[in-house]
Amino acid sequence: MSSNRSEQAFFAPCPRGLEALLVTELSKLGAREAAAVPGGVAFSGSWHACYRANLWSRLASRVLWRVAEFSYEREDDVYAAAHGVDWPALFAVERTLRVNVTAQKSPLKSLEFITLRIKDAVCDRFRDALGRRPSIERARPDVRVHAFLEQRRGALYLDTSGEALFKRGWRGETVEAPLRENLAAGLVMLSGWTPGEPLLDPMCGGGTLLIEAAAMARGRAPGAKRGFGFEKLRSFDPALWNRIRAEPSQTVQDLALYGSDTDPAALAAARRNLAAAGVERWVTLERCDVLERAAPASSGVMIANPPYGERIGESEQLAAFYPRLGDALKRRFAGWRCHFFTADRRLEKLIRLAPSRRTPLFNGPIECRLYEFEIVAGGRRRGALSPSPGAAAP
Repeated sequence: MSSNRSEQAFFAPCPRGLEALLVTELSKLGAREAAAVPGGVAFSGSWHACYRANLWSRLASRVLWRVAEFSYEREDDVYAAAHGVDWPALFAVERTLRVNVTAQKSPLKSLEFITLRIKDAVCDRFRDALGRRPSIERARPDVRVHAFLEQRRGALYLDTSGEALFKRGWRGETVEAPLRENLAAGLVMLSGWTPGEPLLDPMCGGGTLLIEAAAMARGRAPGAKRGFGFEKLRSFDPALWNRIRAEPSQTVQDLALYGSDTDPAALAAARRNLAAAGVERWVTLERCDVLERAAPASSGVMIANPPYGERIGESEQLAAFYPRLGDALKRRFAGWRCHFFTADRRLEKLIRLAPSRRTPLFNGPIECRLYEFEIVAGGRRRGALSPSPGAAAP
């Protein structure tokens, strides 16, 4: 595929469950014919759309540029397809290289072997053309080639993102099992929160949910503090990239964002992360237990990511915690829409509140739910559940 054509084919993977939101986001950023498939969105567009998607997408994990499609039956067919791509026209031999392969129902027995064959094909194409080949670099390569193999069809991509897009460039402090930034952004979007409403994360950990909400409201480009893979490709247009980075964005001046946690180390990490992201002035943090804290306003949105109970002893603690959480919400958070993101299906029953909505999502390979509880005086009567727009049925 020629890199000079105005319309290119791309694929943007994302956390499963956020595909419909990503279609809307990418379309606003200039993508054409955006179509959701499980685990991501295929779209076409210009380099302008590609650059904007990398800079502004809060939901995508990467933006992959499709450079070849092929059918195959055996390893040699994949090698031939990879060797058929004019790689020296796409990036310089001085660039370091990494190859990644994912497969779904592929008849090939060894992904490690096919990864090696694709790497050999790319390097052989360079050696045939230039007498030299790129060096392989696993940790921080300049260029990433991605292959995706289905049962009889395959595709080859160049990664225009480089490091995964959820790596915003601000995270300096991590707490145990941090929520990835693009999933956190998706949770905020699914909650229906608008910047005019108070937002509370009462189990804030390192502050990821709060940072993503603040960045959205302030119009901060999630990719503003990092570099991208497309800067290492021959198709890179520095003048276009500079114009895109200079585009103005809308900002909201007044925000009411609140976070709390019982762990002082988590709060210290959250403060450092908020400062690194440049949003600390809009977030109020305090040390407090979710079972004891008061609502910071008469109405608002709560989003929390409670533990999943995977450690020995935690499961029993959570089973005792959920009824107390439901009581605390009824006592102190009437008028609030409260959201809990968890893999623990017991929450829905043990919290003793009827969810108004449950949205299936995945945190990596872990199947989860985002539960919404509309807290009214005296509790919510049990009624029919409604899935979120675009969500799969539970």
